[in-house]
Parts: sequence; structure tokens; C-alpha cells
Amino acid sequence: MKQPCVLIIVENLPVPLDRRVWQEGIALRDAGFEVVVICPKMRGWTLDEEMLEGIQIYRHWISSEAKGVLGFVAEYGSALFGEWRLAWRVWRKHRFCSVHVCNPPDLLFLIAWPFKALGVKVVYDVHDLWPEMFEAKFGKRGVLYWAVRLAERLTYLCADVVLATNQSVREVAISRGSTHERNVFEVRTSPSLVPARIQHDGALRRGRRYLVGYVGVMGNADGVDLLLRAVCHVVSVRGRGDIQFLLMGTGPEYENLLALRHSLALEDFVEMPGRVTNDFLFTALKTMDLGVSCDPINPYNHHCTMNKVLEYMAFGKAQVLFDLKEGRASAGDAALYVADSSPRALGDGILTLIDDPARRRKLGELGLRRLTTQLSWERSVQNLLAAYRRVLGSDSFPTHVRMDSHASAR
Repeated sequence: MKQPCVLIIVENLPVPLDRRVWQEGIALRDAGFEVVVICPKMRGWTLDEEMLEGIQIYRHWISSEAKGVLGFVAEYGSALFGEWRLAWRVWRKHRFCSVHVCNPPDLLFLIAWPFKALGVKVVYDVHDLWPEMFEAKFGKRGVLYWAVRLAERLTYLCADVVLATNQSVREVAISRGSTHERNVFEVRTSPSLVPARIQHDGALRRGRRYLVGYVGVMGNADGVDLLLRAVCHVVSVRGRGDIQFLLMGTGPEYENLLALRHSLALEDFVEMPGRVTNDFLFTALKTMDLGVSCDPINPYNHHCTMNKVLEYMAFGKAQVLFDLKEGRASAGDAALYVADSSPRALGDGILTLIDDPARRRKLGELGLRRLTTQLSWERSVQNLLAAYRRVLGSDSFPTHVRMDSHASAR
């Protein structure tokens, strides 16, 4: 009997770089589905088509990552064309029973709806609240903001079930999205276990006593500029020359952030290697003394589960972050929370933990324990499979999968 096929469409990142999408694909593959992914060509993943770990991947061209309104139009327009073309190609070849659309943006209902008319079920995977993201990027509401709200509403209408990354997103799906709570499943993002072979690399400290790290996207809503100014406060105002900073990642603001680092005369204290390999990333996370999450306090970030927060926890590292609702929901008691989204407050928070090794060690242990017990990916897999059982029913679900009878949307 032919395996039921699931098509996953993601526009924000390629796979396997998008770890959440990749983990979901692996979980569905292990559950007995044939998994096909459509994603963009970007950030080093440029093959048109390849098979990785039993998952078929098709990639399309996309314009450069957006920096303004016109950039968003170009990015999303080129992505939609590539996704539409490849989706019909996949339909002819694989005849998928479900299309799993991952936002942002909330435009993929345009791809999904024709297939829904053919009897295909639609799974809406809410990675980010797009209206809040739009407002955070542009700092205001206007005609385009309300167009984004309309697109979000149409995506909810198109969806048969919704996957929410956290409780805040789940509440929005039920209230603003008017989705019945039985059709909303909380599938939290969680990193994989740390490979045992990863070792410290003291050279990353560049001869200094401490290493403070950041890993993540570098866009205009991610607060990396606040982190650079916090480093300036640490070095120039507090007079600390014993701390090396390693900021890993790239994004639309990367070049501007390099220029800011230069203007603040921080090249000797801040290394910004851009996109790094997994081996480099894991080694850096193993080596660093402290992690930083610098996403500023705003309605969008309050609803986001930050991957970096979970990655620091996976490596048993204490961290400093601005006091965000879902930041607390993830890290719990395993972090120092800064109430004011200012460089000075962030810099002082960094020094508070750097100068208290016993507290750093305790926070790191709490974070690792919390991740492996309360926030493990295995729990999320149960809810992911429960969502697919709900939307597909027993007849279309792989027959060899055993479901936990207690798996639920909660």
C-alpha cells in the first residue's frame, strides 16, 4: 500500500536549515508518511531538488530577503510563483493528502486552497504572528497592516487544523483566528539533543577570560543592534576588557550591523562570522559562558518562542534576555530577565551573570533539566501526530503508527 504523502511548504527558510520544519518532517517520515518539502533557495542551500534522509526537497528561486515594503512585495511575489509551480509538480508526481503550510507570510492559503477544493487537507503551522511581526518591522499600522490581518484570517479559514508554537499563539488562533480549540495543537519547537562528541574550543575566547554568545537571525526586529550597544556599554562604560563576544547568524541587517560594530570600535571584542556550520555552532555553544537573547519587548516578541533560548538551554548555558512572556514560558527560572529594552540594562545583566559563576552554573542546570523534561521534542511529536490523526482520520493515517491515547492539543 502506498504511503500517504504530506507536502510541507515553507517560505522563510530552506530545509534542513529550518530546524522546526526539518524536525517535523523527520517525525512525519518516522510515522510512516512520504514527506515532500517545498522551500526557497537561500543561505547556502541552492540545489533545485534533492533527497535528504528520506525526505524529498524541491527548492525555488526567491528574491533577496526583504528590507522594506517593496522588498516584501518582491520576496513574497517570487516565492508564491515558485511555490505554486512546484506544488502542482508535486501534485502530479506524489498526490499528497495533506498540505502543511508554514508562516510567515500568511499568503500560502493562495497555494493551498485549490488543493483543498480537490479534497486535500490543510495544516496551518503558525511559526510567527504575521500582523505583529509586520507592525514590529514597520512601527505602525496602515492599509498594508490590515491587508496582512486579512491574509491571516483567510489562512485560518483555509486550515483544517492549526499547529501553534506556544500557548500565546494557541490563544490567538482560538480568539482572533476563530478556530475551535479542539483543532489547535500546541507543537513547541525544541532543539535536538547535543551530540556527545562536541568539545570546548578555548580559541574562541580570543585570549579573554569569558565568552558571551548570540545565535540567530539578524533583522531589524531582532535587537542585535541593542546587543552591540550593550557590548559598548560593557567595554567603554564599565571598563571590562576580559569578555569576548561571538554573534553568529546573518539576515537583512547583517551588513548594517557590521558597520555599527565598526562605528562603535568593537571589532576587537565582537566576532561576527555570519552563517556558520553546525559543528562551529555546537562548539561555540559548548564553549560560551553565557548566552544572550536580545529581542526587544514588544507585542510581536511577547508571542514568540525564540530558538536561541532553547538552544542555550540544550547546552546547559545560563542566559540573559529581555522580559518577554514566551521567553519566560520557555526558560522559566533558568534565565536572568531584563525589564528594560535598553543597551545599558542588557549590558548590566550580562555582567551580573558573568561575575556570578555559581549562579550561571545553577541557571544552566535548571535550563537543561527543564528542556529535557517539560519541553522535550518527544512531547511535541505526540501533538503533531495527534493533529494529523485529527485531520486525516484513521483511514488515511499510516496503519503502523501507535498513538499515545493521552496525546492532545494541550
